[in-house]
Amino acid sequence: MHELAVTESVIAAITTQLPDSRVVVVHLEIGRLSGVMPDAVRFCFALAGEGTCVEGARLDITEPDGVGDCASCGLTFPARAQLAVCPCGSADVTVSGGADLTIKAVEVADDV
Repeated sequence: MHELAVTESVIAAITTQLPDSRVVVVHLEIGRLSGVMPDAVRFCFALAGEGTCVEGARLDITEPDGVGDCASCGLTFPARAQLAVCPCGSADVTVSGGADLTIKAVEVADDV
């Protein structure tokens, strides 16, 4: 379960940038092709965040698809797997995107 290490890295990045803030919401983007399980990150976030500026913060995760470009028919379509097959049946598909994990935004409380 590498999601614990991933979550700890996310929290470390936030606490490094906002050491004296009280974080109320963290917005993450975890691509469907990243190999990271969002539910596991949600579980680890509460545990790994204890005693840090993100303790008690809400975690919002969006899960964008990758993009498949078919060399056979030219269709661009959402790709939910690295080995995507085009709706036309061709496997001659180039997949891009959907593999990133990005901290999109962090909301902090005004009371600190």
